[in-house]
Amino acid sequence: MRNNISVPFSTSFATNPARASKIGRLLLQLGKIAPEDTDKILRAQQEHGLLFGDAALKLGLISEADIGQVLAMQFNYPYLQAGQGGYSDELVAAYQPFSKQVEALRALRSQLTMRWFNENNKSLAIVSANAGEGGSYLAANLAVMFSQLGERTLLIDANMRNPRQHTIFNLKENRGLSDIIAGRAGLDVVSQVEFFEDLSVLGAGTTPPNPQELLNRASFTYFMNQAVTQYDVVLVDTSPASATADAQATVARCGGALLVSRLNHTRFSDIAEVRNQITVTGTQLVGAVINDF
Repeated sequence: MRNNISVPFSTSFATNPARASKIGRLLLQLGKIAPEDTDKILRAQQEHGLLFGDAALKLGLISEADIGQVLAMQFNYPYLQAGQGGYSDELVAAYQPFSKQVEALRALRSQLTMRWFNENNKSLAIVSANAGEGGSYLAANLAVMFSQLGERTLLIDANMRNPRQHTIFNLKENRGLSDIIAGRAGLDVVSQVEFFEDLSVLGAGTTPPNPQELLNRASFTYFMNQAVTQYDVVLVDTSPASATADAQATVARCGGALLVSRLNHTRFSDIAEVRNQITVTGTQLVGAVINDF
């Protein structure tokens, strides 16, 4: 059922929005209809005995996709239509929430919830052996999906050599994690993601000459301790573990790690080496994911 609130014909959006249909108010808020459209919709609603959303559909003012989006908002399940938000198409959890790909990601989210986050753990590092194996893609989509559960979620880009989250989320703030660790910025550089009220992203920040040394500073540990008190889920995207020791330093401050590899691409020896690196830090290897894309 698209709308269970009936709107009397005499009520107008433009003059009395408080009494208007909830779906109608959301459509107006999203810019799907204009204020001047509401009288047409209300007339069609009365004439044909339709709900507000169905009347707007009948008039061709909105699409089924528009109705789906406002229903998702009513049920606190935000997602976006193509092009909305200006984010990367890699955010399939935002743009293609009902695809088979996202169903697989939901299954992973459920496993992580049961095996890690329900055990009073809040931070998790996403680690891949090499670049191009999908670590940043997985971290970004998991962040969106945890926020869709209503979990206050923070995604941190700790890849200071080749960061990607600022591009995926189209961040306007150039400062980020490196600036916080170096004492050049505060928590105000964390960006809240538009359309996803429970999702925040912290970019990698200014490219430093000494990323490994920064990630080993006590100020990084202090920041992570702050983060887990303010958020329900903290996901950390790391540098490829085979290239530098940056990931090892990051993982040590998260308590848990998810190992990402790519089908027919990642060598078993690389996976084994990264697993050993994680184990040495005393961090728990929560699970492993094989990307097939």
